[in-house]
Amino acid sequence: MRVGSRSRIMTQTPHPNLLPSGQGRGGSKHSGHLHATSKRSLDARDLGHLSKMLLLLWILAVAARLILINQPYVDHWSWRQSDVAAIARNFSEGSFLFAYPQIDWAGDATGYVGTEFPILPFLAALCYKIVGSREWIGRSQAVIFFAVSLPFFFLLVREVFSGTAAVWATFFFSFAPLNIFAGRSFMPDVPSLSLAIIGLYFFLRSASNGRLLLFFLAAIAISLSLLIKITSIIIFAPLVYLAVAAVYDRRRNKEHWFPKLGVRSGERPSLDNGAHRAPLQIMALFLAIALLPSAAWYWHAHQMAEKFYPYHFFGAGGIRIENSSWYWHIARQTATSSLTPILSIMAVVGLFVPQSRDLRHPRLFHWWLAAMILFIVIVGYGNRHRWYQLPLVPITAAFAGAACAFVGSKIASSRVAAVTLSILLAGSFALLAYVFVQPLYEPSAAQLRDAGLEMNRITAPGALIVAADMGDPTIFYYAQRKGWHFLEKDAIYAGNPTDSQQAIADLESLRSRGATHFVFTTNTFWWLDYYPEFAQHLAENAKLMEATPEFRIYKLAGGIR
Repeated sequence: MRVGSRSRIMTQTPHPNLLPSGQGRGGSKHSGHLHATSKRSLDARDLGHLSKMLLLLWILAVAARLILINQPYVDHWSWRQSDVAAIARNFSEGSFLFAYPQIDWAGDATGYVGTEFPILPFLAALCYKIVGSREWIGRSQAVIFFAVSLPFFFLLVREVFSGTAAVWATFFFSFAPLNIFAGRSFMPDVPSLSLAIIGLYFFLRSASNGRLLLFFLAAIAISLSLLIKITSIIIFAPLVYLAVAAVYDRRRNKEHWFPKLGVRSGERPSLDNGAHRAPLQIMALFLAIALLPSAAWYWHAHQMAEKFYPYHFFGAGGIRIENSSWYWHIARQTATSSLTPILSIMAVVGLFVPQSRDLRHPRLFHWWLAAMILFIVIVGYGNRHRWYQLPLVPITAAFAGAACAFVGSKIASSRVAAVTLSILLAGSFALLAYVFVQPLYEPSAAQLRDAGLEMNRITAPGALIVAADMGDPTIFYYAQRKGWHFLEKDAIYAGNPTDSQQAIADLESLRSRGATHFVFTTNTFWWLDYYPEFAQHLAENAKLMEATPEFRIYKLAGGIR
C-alpha cells in the first residue's frame, strides 16, 4: 500500500453509497488493484457508518427469512422438509433414540434409516415437547444459523479482499434467492454451510495469529458442519489452501503461523526442529477433530441402512456423472433463478479482477469454487436438487463483492456516479431476487397436506396408507400415519407403473403386508384413465371413502377404518 494513497483514503468524507474508493481495504482510486491490510484503522465516523449498514443488512436479511415462517411443508422443497419433520416428530413421540432416525414411508417396518447427524430434528423434537409440533420450530433453525454466520461471512471476505467488497458480498449473500429460501427451510443445508463459513474464518485467523482457541473453534465448527451435512467436505479446499499458504509464509518469513502444541498462549514458538514440525502436528490434530466424529457417525448410519428396512441412506446414488445437457440445466438454473443474472455476471467479473500483492489469501474463494465445480460434476445426479449448489452463494457473493470494490475504485472521483450505480445495482438485484424466490413459496404440495389431514381424520392411528404421491412423503407427515409410496421397491419410490399388471402386483403385495387405505392426489388422477385394468382392480377391491378435486381416498378390502 502506497503512503500517498493511504493518506488520501483516510481523509475522505464517508458517504452512503456502497462503492467508496477506500473504506476498509478497497484500494486507491489511482489503482486498478484491490489493496489490503489487516490492520487499517478507521475513524469513529467510518466505523459507525459501516456498523449501521451491516446491522441494517442483518435485520433485513433475517426479516426476509421470517416471511411465512410458519408455512406448512407444502412449498417446492416439501418432500425433503417433510422427511426431516417426520424424523423430529418420531423422536418426540417415541423414546428420543438419537442414533435411530425414523421415517414414515416404510410401512409396517420400523423405518430406521441412515441420515446425517440428526441434531436438528432432535432439537426440534425437544421443542415440540414444550410448545407442540409447529412448522416454525424447524424452519427457525436455519434462520438462526444464518443470522449467526452472517457477520463471520463479512469478516471472512474482508480478510480476503477488502471492507468494501465485504459489504457488497454480505448484501449479495443475504438476498440471493437460493439462500433466502434455503435459509427458512427445515433442512440441514444452511446450518451446515453456516458452520463451514464460521470454521473457515476461525481457521484463517488461527493461521494468521497462531491462537489455539481459534484453531479449536475452527476444528469444532468444521466437524459439526460435516456431521450435519457431509457434502460440506468441499470446505477442505480453501482450508488446504490456507494451510499451505501458512506453511509457506512460515518458511519464507521464519515465523510460525500455526500454534505449536505445548506452547502457552502469548508465547512465541521457538525455531527449533520441534517447532518446524508443528504445522504437521497441528494439522493432524485438526483433521482428527474435524473428520473422526463424522467418520464414526456415517459408519453407524451406513450400518443402519444395511440392517433396517427400507435399507436407505439419505443421498445414496447421488454420485454419478451425467451428460452435458444435465450440467447445462444446472448451470442455467443456478445462474438465473438461484443466484440471479446480476449476481452471476458480477461474480464472473470479480473472478478476473486483478488482485494486489498485498492480499495474503487472494485465491481462497478460487479454491472453494474449483472444489464446488468438481463436486457438481462428480455428484451430478445429486445436484438435481438445487440446494446442493448452496455453497455457490457465498463463493459468488464474494467474487461479486470484489467486482464492486474494483468498479468503485474506478469511479470514486464521482460521488454521483458511485451513488447512482450503487442504487441501480442494489435495486435491480433485490427486484430479481424477489422475482425468482417468490415461486418457490407456492404451495405445490398443498393437495398432499390436505389429503394427509383428511386421512388423519377418517382413519385409525394404526392404518397403513398406500399413497400415489410421486414420492413426496408430505402426505404421511400430515396424516400422522405410516405407509408406502406407490409404486415402490423395498419402500423406495419407484416412479410410475409400466403397465396395469405392475401396479396391481405392487398393490397386492402391500395389501398382504397390512395396507389399509389407498390415496390418489391430483398429480396421479391420470392413472385411473391410463391404467384401466388397475382402475378396475381397485374398484373391485376397495371402497371410495372421500373424493375431492384434490384427492381420492379408498379403503382397501379387509382393511380397518
